Amino acid sequence: MSEFIPPGTRFFDLPSPFPMKRGGHLQQARLAYETWGELSPQRDNAILILTGLSPSAHAATQPDNPEPGWWEAMLGPGKAIDTNRFFVICCNSLGSCKGSTGPASLNPGTGQTWRLDFPDISVEDIAAAAHALVESFGIGELASLIGCSMGGMSALAYLQLFPGASRSHINVSGAALALPFSIAIRSLQREAIRLDPAWNQGQYDADTYPESGMRIARKLGVVTYRSALEWDGRFGRVRLDSDRREDDPFGLEFEVESYLEGHARRFIRVFDPNCYLYLSRCMDWFDLGEYANGDAMAALAALQVPRTRVLGVTTDILFPIQQQEQIAAGLRAGGHQAECLALPSPQGHDAFLVDFGRFSPAVADFLADI
Repeated sequence: MSEFIPPGTRFFDLPSPFPMKRGGHLQQARLAYETWGELSPQRDNAILILTGLSPSAHAATQPDNPEPGWWEAMLGPGKAIDTNRFFVICCNSLGSCKGSTGPASLNPGTGQTWRLDFPDISVEDIAAAAHALVESFGIGELASLIGCSMGGMSALAYLQLFPGASRSHINVSGAALALPFSIAIRSLQREAIRLDPAWNQGQYDADTYPESGMRIARKLGVVTYRSALEWDGRFGRVRLDSDRREDDPFGLEFEVESYLEGHARRFIRVFDPNCYLYLSRCMDWFDLGEYANGDAMAALAALQVPRTRVLGVTTDILFPIQQQEQIAAGLRAGGHQAECLALPSPQGHDAFLVDFGRFSPAVADFLADI
């Protein structure tokens, strides 16, 4: 498979060799990123955004890419993350297929696609790559570090690995460790991909793409990204207009099924299955507590970040609100100023991507004081 790189993407060459936490290293690796705003002469107005599993670095419109970004409503002049004031960097996670080096990239040692020869990737590797990018701008301390979903994990790893790297932090629907329910869901997603015969131990191409496995994996994900409240309010038990086909007696019958099918089909050909497997697994492995004898609260208390706002959603089942409350409580235990805002959005884990009426004021209010 090939990579899926948005127009206008910029690239940073990582130090070579780039060591990986779980063993091995990368040669000639790169990180895809985009920037908005102007870096101040003092280099003290930078914000770094770390993304969830699937987004690219294209968080907002660029001159070279007028397509709306995945956080378009949050980032730009006069918006919550105000590019008139801040220099904003968003990087695509190491291990992804949106421009950063990952399993879908070429291995310079062989000239072939990495596939399953790619080294095991960790959340810490993602954080270390992002930090190298920030250092390349001559930025010694970020004004704020923002992490969303998997990026919330990456942000905590960033703060752990690089003490004092940011004056403030916004953790959006993140977690200090993976919970059993989330691990179970992601395990099923990976199993769906691996059991598709077309996956073929990672040896697929555009003509033999494991479409069924990716469809099911994506559907499982989307079910957990939203809440039961939203599914009920949005679809109820509304049936499709068409009758059931005799040749497919157990096919799509309800509108919610049709929605999931459409969502999955839009995703499957724009994300590499092997990259999905690697990044999904790295979230399951993450546990900040390993830096404090298994005590996540102690590890959070030891982080050096003066001010933090943790945003969570009361209907989130994938990264439930108690995980955001844990982050804030752990930071406060270390003597830091930290608060958790539990937002009552009906849209579950995906709320930060759609419920801007709640998330925008919460982010803007915090950044106004840094």
